[in-house]
Amino acid sequence: MLSYKNYSEKRKLLFEKKLSLVDNVRHFLNVIELEKDLNAFISVFSDESLKQAATVEEKINNGSAGKLAGMVIGIKDVLSIEWHNLTCASKILENFTPLYTATAVQKLIDEDAIIIGKTNCDEFAMGGSNENSAFGAVKNPYDRERVPGGSSGGSAVAVAADLCDVSLGTDTGGSIRQPASFCGIFGLKPTYSLVSRYGLTAFASSFDSIGPFAHSMNDIAVVMQVIAGHDPKDSTSANRPAPDFLNDKTVNAASLVIGLPKECFGEGLNPEIASAIDGYVEKLQSAGFTIREISLPHTEYAIATYYILTTAEASSNLARYDGARYGYRSSDHTTLADMYKNSRSEGFGDEVKRRIMLGTYVLSAGYYDAYYKKAQQVRRIIKSDFDKAFAEVDIIITPTAPTTAFKIGEKSTDPLEMYLGDIYTTSANLAGIPGLNIPIGKDSNNLPIGMQLMANQFEENKILELGKYIEALS
Repeated sequence: MLSYKNYSEKRKLLFEKKLSLVDNVRHFLNVIELEKDLNAFISVFSDESLKQAATVEEKINNGSAGKLAGMVIGIKDVLSIEWHNLTCASKILENFTPLYTATAVQKLIDEDAIIIGKTNCDEFAMGGSNENSAFGAVKNPYDRERVPGGSSGGSAVAVAADLCDVSLGTDTGGSIRQPASFCGIFGLKPTYSLVSRYGLTAFASSFDSIGPFAHSMNDIAVVMQVIAGHDPKDSTSANRPAPDFLNDKTVNAASLVIGLPKECFGEGLNPEIASAIDGYVEKLQSAGFTIREISLPHTEYAIATYYILTTAEASSNLARYDGARYGYRSSDHTTLADMYKNSRSEGFGDEVKRRIMLGTYVLSAGYYDAYYKKAQQVRRIIKSDFDKAFAEVDIIITPTAPTTAFKIGEKSTDPLEMYLGDIYTTSANLAGIPGLNIPIGKDSNNLPIGMQLMANQFEENKILELGKYIEALS
């Protein structure tokens, strides 16, 4: 049992010498072992994290500790850490060791965070249930017969089950927000380009974002303060000052307008989720917030647009895994072409192969204009919908997912039904805007319900301030 609720409390205990960091890390390692059947971690850095805890404790004692001293963090295994296996939850990379550390992870290490291990995920971050890992499915701590959401399911479970303080995940179409919703924790997808993607294994390069999972809004802000900012190693990194995520500004109800898109509260939404959101919207309205119905008229095209563009980018990005340069190589080949084909056929799982084939198809001669080019045009239209909405409102509230966590295997034979689980999250990635999941209660099966807040690009502080306000209401 942890003696603190968030990192601020933990830091105070550490600096007052009321908490041993080595004992704290040992506690997490013990719980990870006890909860092994959750399958949240692919690799655990037991000896290294204990050694680092002793080093950080010395820094605390001599006054040289960093901003995240003693924060214990799990890292999704699509982010590179020097000399530690980077598997992307795939057989094709099961023995690959990188020679450099991702910028976001290095920033955490530089501020004396302790990396306790690499978390499980859908293979190459492709999936919405965390059933597509070569290392087995991750289980939801609220009901081990149910999925935790994906693709960052291991990172979500690691926080929800108290296996670490916070974790990093990645979000290409909802892969932070949806598992945060299913596991009853906070999860932020930042504005695209706000956090460096250097060292992130690419799924879809114009969509991927790195962000934190945590039990509190305070911890989300603390981590974002460290990992956000320009990185010359990432050509897509925004060359602008990062916001001050730790400002003490409180939300001004009288000046904040909240939009509810009518397209997000209709058919297909679980009534218990709708009712829970309605309850919080009523509380906000009673507190003086202006609530306005808005329209995002092209929402119905978001899923199709997303899966055309992301599979196209995945097809290109995953072409490098051919068995020739690194990663898995099939022993069954007599020609170079056979080696490529068999290495990829044996090394990739079904969902990754499905997306590569879809992406290759939409990029092929004769279909490029009909699919890929058209999808890029629709992406621009969806972005325009948000631009128009944010001219009227400050924040948009939607469900995070249409259902609570579903049973393992329930949707694995129907990819389309699985893809529709991203219906409320993909549009934020298409538009490059930030999105935050906030836990707002549980359904009749005691499964967590999530609500999504979205703001315009680089306006994370708006949703963080409102998120803190809503957290206080819970």
